[in-house]
Amino acid sequence: MSTSPHPVAAVCQVTATPDKEANFSACKQLVEEAKQGGACMVFLPEGFDYIGSSREETLSLSESLAGDTISRYSQLARTEDVWLSLGGFHERGHDWENDRRIYNCHIIMNDKGDIVSVYRKSHLFDVELPGRGVLLKESAFTIPGPSLLPPVQTPVGKVGLGICYDLRFPELSLALQRHGAEILTYPSAFTVATGAAHWEILLRARAIETQCFVLAAAQVGRHHEKRSSYGHALAVDPWGAVLGDCGGESTGVTLVEIDLEKVRDTRRNMPVQQHRRDTSFYRSLEQS
Repeated sequence: MSTSPHPVAAVCQVTATPDKEANFSACKQLVEEAKQGGACMVFLPEGFDYIGSSREETLSLSESLAGDTISRYSQLARTEDVWLSLGGFHERGHDWENDRRIYNCHIIMNDKGDIVSVYRKSHLFDVELPGRGVLLKESAFTIPGPSLLPPVQTPVGKVGLGICYDLRFPELSLALQRHGAEILTYPSAFTVATGAAHWEILLRARAIETQCFVLAAAQVGRHHEKRSSYGHALAVDPWGAVLGDCGGESTGVTLVEIDLEKVRDTRRNMPVQQHRRDTSFYRSLEQS
């Protein structure tokens, strides 16, 4: 158990497959390990519930928030007495019976098993990279979320919610910071090609420009014959220093102390937000 005076967060790395039962068992083990290490909040990646091998399989395995998967995680949160960031749940959409479309849904759950926030991914990964083996069209079956959500007060601090591809849009992270975020989280399933090129750079950039902690749970390894993920679940401090890295090979947990005084010190010593000009200044080029 941790004896730190600061709360401890656990950032997890998972290899999800289409086997939902095996995925839950693996995630449960990581949550238990995190709790034993002193964590009061555990961050799981995008696709923690499963990663399907086809559009049809992905849709058929989806559930509502009232379904069995979230019910089991609710019980797990109560049993282990931890908060959970469930970073990318395949949630059946509001008109599922007619259009068979889903949300990519990030759930924050408290230690009583109650859902306290539900963010639906707003930027969808529709990308083709010739020569790099990347071809994904998330919008083929996913509905973009309608809005950002206010940061959530948790035992580790105020957490601003994103998911994976949202990481590439600094407007989102800055909006969350303006509304009080002390921690940003980007649960992800980055491809190997884009992860090797951009993953750590983007996470550190988001931390530096917002002066927030950044916690990014990740998928790693081969999910099925069609898809693999980069891994390297990271924890980054407000100065941009990497505090923990799960590596690119296997599942695991990195534990990180969240000292919010680092946020306050960084913002006081380099008061970027005070130096930012008003919105009209940055739009002045559009009026010229």
